[in-house]
Amino acid sequence: MTTTAETARLNFYKLAPSVYQPLLNAHIAAKKGLGDDVLAELVLIRASQINHCAFCLDMHVKDAQKAGVSEERIYLLNAWEEAGAHYTEKEQAALALTEAVTVLTDGFVPDAVYERAAAHFDEPELAHLIALITTINMWNRINVAVRQPIGSGS
Repeated sequence: MTTTAETARLNFYKLAPSVYQPLLNAHIAAKKGLGDDVLAELVLIRASQINHCAFCLDMHVKDAQKAGVSEERIYLLNAWEEAGAHYTEKEQAALALTEAVTVLTDGFVPDAVYERAAAHFDEPELAHLIALITTINMWNRINVAVRQPIGSGS
């Protein structure tokens, strides 16, 4: 069993500022281009759940609450398919795409998942959604690798 530390293994963000700033800029642009803070936070939480990133979960649950997402929707997000009535069709399509891009079980995003998302998002929104999913996966992987402590900021 692994334990969490009070400090990160290394301060990735100070040691690699040329990676940090462009990633942050891409993440901000993707979220802004999506234009829906609630949907964005649901996507960010779901990817972080899959990747077991406690640092990002802590941050994005708090951000979701600030954006007006109910505690019930946050609690049920890990089982969103079974709790589908709590999420719009558009949110469900985004969550399905989030899972497909995050896990890549079959080595690709299935056509049905992509088409479901494309039915709810215009092409610029879809591009920003894919970018947001991609950036949160990078944040998750960095923070898990360095064991970024919950609430520590960058």
